[in-house]
Amino acid sequence: MSDISGSPRRRHRKRRKALALGVPLTLTAAGALAYGTDLGAFGSAVQHTASAATAAPAWATASADGFASVDALGQNGTYGGRNGKTVTVKTLADLEKYATAGEPYVIVVAATITMNPVGKEIKVQSDKTIVGSGTSGQIVGGGFFLGQGVHNVIIRNLTIRDAYQGVWNDKEHDFDGIQMDGAHHVWIDHNDIRHMADGLIDSRKDTTYLTVSWNKLSQENKAFGIGWTANVTADITIHHNWVRETEQRNPSTDNVAHAHLYNNFLEDVAGTDIKSSYGNYSRGKTNMVLENSYFQGMTDPVVRDTTATLVQRGNMFSGTSGKNESGGSGAAWNPKTYYPYTLDKAADVPALLKSGTGPRASIGTTAAATTTATTKAAAATTLTVAKDGSGQYTTVQAAVNAVPANNPSRVVIAVKPGTYRELVKVPSNKPHVTIQGTGGSRKDTTIVYNNASGTPKPGGGTYGTGGSATVAVDADDFQARNLTVSNDFDEGAHQDIAGQAVALRTSADKVFLDGIIVSGDQDTLLVDTASKDKLGRVYMTNSYVIGNVDFIFGRATAVIDKSVITLKKRFNGTSAGYVTAPSTAAGRKGILIADTTIGGDVSDRSFYLGRPWHAGGDASLDPQATVRNSTLSAAIRTAPWTDMSGFSWKDDRFAEYRNKGAGAGAASTERPQLSDAQAAGQEVVDWLGGWTPSAS
Repeated sequence: MSDISGSPRRRHRKRRKALALGVPLTLTAAGALAYGTDLGAFGSAVQHTASAATAAPAWATASADGFASVDALGQNGTYGGRNGKTVTVKTLADLEKYATAGEPYVIVVAATITMNPVGKEIKVQSDKTIVGSGTSGQIVGGGFFLGQGVHNVIIRNLTIRDAYQGVWNDKEHDFDGIQMDGAHHVWIDHNDIRHMADGLIDSRKDTTYLTVSWNKLSQENKAFGIGWTANVTADITIHHNWVRETEQRNPSTDNVAHAHLYNNFLEDVAGTDIKSSYGNYSRGKTNMVLENSYFQGMTDPVVRDTTATLVQRGNMFSGTSGKNESGGSGAAWNPKTYYPYTLDKAADVPALLKSGTGPRASIGTTAAATTTATTKAAAATTLTVAKDGSGQYTTVQAAVNAVPANNPSRVVIAVKPGTYRELVKVPSNKPHVTIQGTGGSRKDTTIVYNNASGTPKPGGGTYGTGGSATVAVDADDFQARNLTVSNDFDEGAHQDIAGQAVALRTSADKVFLDGIIVSGDQDTLLVDTASKDKLGRVYMTNSYVIGNVDFIFGRATAVIDKSVITLKKRFNGTSAGYVTAPSTAAGRKGILIADTTIGGDVSDRSFYLGRPWHAGGDASLDPQATVRNSTLSAAIRTAPWTDMSGFSWKDDRFAEYRNKGAGAGAASTERPQLSDAQAAGQEVVDWLGGWTPSAS
């Protein structure tokens, strides 16, 4: 922490009547935070939907709880832009225009907005509410910055994601989800913030009267850092947040006069590459009260400096190890002196937060919003799948079968948590299908089967490689998110048959894979096209691909972006494999891996980045794989490309550009590197060819 000095502020407090606490927004009494029914889909790129003189929906008039509700520093609690106009934005230009304006606004984000350049943080000014419309408000590749003196700001119901630059503990890129330097009276509520370059939330330089509530914070080295000041003046409330798949700053709370943490769920997720180094940290001269939180699998779940004070009450610990500390010489304090609140039972916290954190799906309340929402409802259909019978269907394939042939608009198949052991095929005459897990994690919903290339078919013959897929997608404009697709064929037990076993096969155009896991051994992810002469584009982001031999392969134009590729040992414990096996047609683009981490628990220098697959011995093919701006572990061979079936990789298109890590290397005849000019023509946008993937 840097030593930034400043004189202590004069502090004024009085108690305020608080909103109902301790329950998800969807369960709050009418007239309080009725988020679950009041947020909706909105219309044009910028639409004025309400003003101070117009009756506004409950979500637009809501006030913060916790320390953000306290009257101090000339600010009467935190209520954002409720005294100003409500505007709906769908572009970066409009979002920045209203967020940086001098007058109050309620800004409804009703689209996925990509920051340009990557890492951009919009400088939000005072008296603003920035709120996502249902689950459609997403900020990709950047976030928000609240500078010195900025106050009365609410940021709610947004997904803020994917500024990750391929370096886990990134010291070069300060790309945060939300950064506050000397702000006050800020409420950060019901957001999903993940996969950024530096931190998800940074509260710095005496930022105070801050409440952070009901957020999902995940997939990050640094989750939530507080401090960067020598002053001990800040007052902060952190409650009902689900922090998972993070390593440090969960949060780290430095020099905070009053830190109240309650009903949070800190989870170190088993089976991932991300391991916690500590949980809640009372640092410097912080005086922390930590109540009724739940710690699952965390290393050093509760830590305090010898100069800090930490009072624990009612917390629960499951599978944790290391430090679990409390004590200190600071003066005892009671949060209820400053604001009322109600505690949930610690044992109830995991289930409560898995269902209650993050953005809330909802409908509109103003006339303009209702009109647009009605139109969208008529154009889209949601089919629910649940193993326990609580949905419309008990299998994913049954829901796919229910999609009408040649459907003209989006059909979302919402799959409740569970393991679905079945084969799923989306035929070519059923476009615009989304299969989406509804759990808190992509691990909660799994579609799995165990066919291999050599597995006998009931009618005779074998499935073959493409036919072995657990999920096969032949329909254009397909999307999958927040789930796992796996092939768990036991290669060791079936050495008598061909062991290529595909988890996910796509042979369509405009396939968007967002926030999923694709897991197998050999031939895990087959990105194909309907035929050699047809285009098939696949964009995967914020995802994991796991395998060992040719496990990302095919002739599609495919991008693996801002993801993790996990190398896996063979069934017999040996380390040897190939990440990619493109079979690209001449004149087409092949497989691009960008801003991605490649590594795993395998031997050093045991994996190739790829080899050329001339399917069927077709010499006219021109396989291409480019790996750029990625982090390569020592598992990658120093000569990372190799020949295949008599075809030399040097006759095809294999290259790297500005990779990092122990597995990266300098340019040589065995390791071609793109020039800057060549790399400018091999960006993600070049691969996608005018298609901009967006969640729908």
